[in-house]
Amino acid sequence: MLLEAVLSVGSDLDLGSTLQQIVETATALTEARHGALAVLEPDRDRIDALYAAGTAETERSFLRAEIVVHTEVFGHLYVAGKRPGPFTDTDLGLLRVLAAQAGIAIGNARLYGTARQRERWIAGAAAVTTALLTGTDAADALMTVAEQARVLADASAGVILQPTEEGGMEIVTASTPDDPAGIVGTVIEPGSPVLVQLLGGEPVFIDDSATDPRMTTGVRSRFGPSMMLPLQSGGRLIGTLALPRRRGERPYTDLDRLLATQFASQAALALVLADAQADREQLAVYEDRDRIARDLHDLVVQRLFATEMMLESTRRRAASEEENRGTAEAGGGGEAEEQAEAGVLLARAVDELDSTIQEVRTAIFALQQPPAAAPSTFRGRVLRETGGAAALLGFPPSVQFTGAVDALVGEEAGRELLAALRGALAAAHRRPGVSAIEVEVDAPVRLPDGRSGVRLVVADDGRGEDDGRPTTVTWQAPI
Repeated sequence: MLLEAVLSVGSDLDLGSTLQQIVETATALTEARHGALAVLEPDRDRIDALYAAGTAETERSFLRAEIVVHTEVFGHLYVAGKRPGPFTDTDLGLLRVLAAQAGIAIGNARLYGTARQRERWIAGAAAVTTALLTGTDAADALMTVAEQARVLADASAGVILQPTEEGGMEIVTASTPDDPAGIVGTVIEPGSPVLVQLLGGEPVFIDDSATDPRMTTGVRSRFGPSMMLPLQSGGRLIGTLALPRRRGERPYTDLDRLLATQFASQAALALVLADAQADREQLAVYEDRDRIARDLHDLVVQRLFATEMMLESTRRRAASEEENRGTAEAGGGGEAEEQAEAGVLLARAVDELDSTIQEVRTAIFALQQPPAAAPSTFRGRVLRETGGAAALLGFPPSVQFTGAVDALVGEEAGRELLAALRGALAAAHRRPGVSAIEVEVDAPVRLPDGRSGVRLVVADDGRGEDDGRPTTVTWQAPI
């Protein structure tokens, strides 16, 4: 029986069945009426598990052996009620052998559990780093850290706190599968005993949040064991990661605290790197905008130069006409034609200047939009629609705004016109031969019924199926 118990330590992977066999073997070999094996919690004197055999009696002889591995007490093996007489030295020797085997089994199981736990925390930290560096905003980044830490720590909640302007700390993110109400927005007021440690970047470990005098928040009554870990990197304190468990749940071990602290350090570094990466991406956007601005500058200069040449030609024509006025009196018809031609040139020059001004305004407005931000104005939404269509069309549509469209176009009219714009752009994409599209938005305009409205015109150079002419579509909506 002793040999079978010893062999079971290395052959049975289930710790519970191995320890149960050990206590049953101890009871049988010592001829005891009752046996028990108590496993202590790691780093604590409380019983974590209890295995028993036989029947207990109120009066009986008693024998005990400690379960020790490398000077660490893992538990105790008991037998009681020797039949028919007192326990002998042989019984004690058997009990010590079985206790040693129980220690090996418990030690191996805990080593395996520790390795698996470390593996989970390392994988979790790697997953957080990967998620943060793939691109996410600040709120999502904090939620990713809180959620992953909650799962790894088997906590009731994962909470992120950040310093407030008043000198306290506020819960800004909370991941919890049940009853998150009242957690986000909770503030640790300045002067709280735990606040000095948190703001100083020191971890805080609490056995019972509900009764610990250092805890002062209103939600503390919900929780028991808790860890509050600094999120800091390079001396920069980003915030605090709190991992509370419900009242009555098992406390955190020293290993739990160590692994969670290492995770918090890794997560803080990932948050800093993600923030730096976002800054680099934004800088790249600004650099690209600078390039666009330079290209715009070149376009504007060329167009204005062409307009200047037309005006100069008109000026010279007018000067020549003044010098030859006397000789031209006999040919009134020719003079009229030249004056008409000059008027056409001037009109073209004015139109070109007006078009240039409108395009410059549109381009400047587009460059002023925050990167990656959804446009909040009607002008911005129109530009987003045309910009998205450019990828399909192969060229950017020209957009021109006239009037204070952002101030005049309401939400309902804006939705209607944007839907019409999307339809027109899609129709233009389907027509053959389209190489240019012009979009014009005018507000205010007078509608046929006399009301004030906004007009959207979409024109392209493709040929219509009916008459073969370029297609122009117009929508109007009241404002």
